[in-house]
Amino acid sequence: MHRKITADYVCPVSSAPIAEGVVITDASGEIIEIGTRDQFDATELEIFKGIIVPGFINTHCHLELSHMLGKCPTGVGLIPFISHVITQRDSTYEQIQYSIQQAEQQMLDCGIVAVGDISNTTDSFAQKQKGNLHYYTFVEYFDLFQEANTAKETEKYDAVFNTLQESATHKKSKVPHAPYSVSPQLFEQLKDNVGTKTISIHNQETLAENQLFEKKSGGFMDFYQRLNLDTSGIPDIRRTSIHYALQYLQKCHRTLFVHNTLTTKEDIETAQDLLGKENVFWATCPNANLYIENQLPLYQHFLDMHAQVTIGTDSLTSNWQLNILEEMKTILKFQSYLDFPTVLSWATINGAKALGFDQHLGSIEKGKKPGLVLLEHIENWKLSRATSAKRII
Repeated sequence: MHRKITADYVCPVSSAPIAEGVVITDASGEIIEIGTRDQFDATELEIFKGIIVPGFINTHCHLELSHMLGKCPTGVGLIPFISHVITQRDSTYEQIQYSIQQAEQQMLDCGIVAVGDISNTTDSFAQKQKGNLHYYTFVEYFDLFQEANTAKETEKYDAVFNTLQESATHKKSKVPHAPYSVSPQLFEQLKDNVGTKTISIHNQETLAENQLFEKKSGGFMDFYQRLNLDTSGIPDIRRTSIHYALQYLQKCHRTLFVHNTLTTKEDIETAQDLLGKENVFWATCPNANLYIENQLPLYQHFLDMHAQVTIGTDSLTSNWQLNILEEMKTILKFQSYLDFPTVLSWATINGAKALGFDQHLGSIEKGKKPGLVLLEHIENWKLSRATSAKRII
């Protein structure tokens, strides 16, 4: 049975907003046609007040950490935050699974249809394979520059990677964790990903990360020394951390840089020149950045470089909720030169492209199954604290 859904506006993202637009879908949610309200008898229509947008894409999450909600203090900086995660991550299997289920339901309820999710363990795999959302699972590898341990660490994360079965709605990649945690040897091994994949990597989230490669000093050097780790393998490149990673990333893949709090226009330009602008995506997780470092990226840099920005939530360890609309509100509150249509494209079509799901998701177009989300309490194309998101399909 077909549904004919209409609101004050339909915002396809791929084209101009349609006043009193109508989206016709089949029982599976596939879009059959798009029209306007005057083409139909009102009795045929499901009429809503607000703006209909495509389902949101959460390009960066750590679903397996959902049981850590509220366990880590805010505003401490990335390195103390990492220490809190390491020491407080353990919990019972039952609590971890329950928290993952609840977190996924929260994402479903607020209009998220696809997730780029980080996995260091298999904890989230059973829930993901229920097929409630599209997932791109990034199995993260790191060896903390201890190349004597690289083979053992690779074997450990290969076991996680090999456990997960791919499907039309669930993809996977082996990815480096971050420049500050991956040795040259491990980077070389991870270059062997076959085919066109998305590669995710945490990037320039804190000043200490850049200091590690620019001066071989700062908080990460202290962190490794406290752990009695050998730091001789950390390269001293006299440039920002992204330049170290770019030596090993490849143009044949989509690359999703995550956080980018300190990323400059020069960093963006270099990455886009080396990897191809169409292959490079920049995930911002504003509420997590505020939670951990009390700092946001300067989004003007990304606008100036015509960069493809996406939006993530990070985990419930570093956020108060998993809600892309709340991330959009934060972006527009603190950097109000941006506008709703721009940030909506970050939350939808850009994210779908980054994860390789844009054939079906990210925009309201005939033949796609993007999910439909109703934004209520939105006036003059501006979000407010009262604006809410409700999933219709």
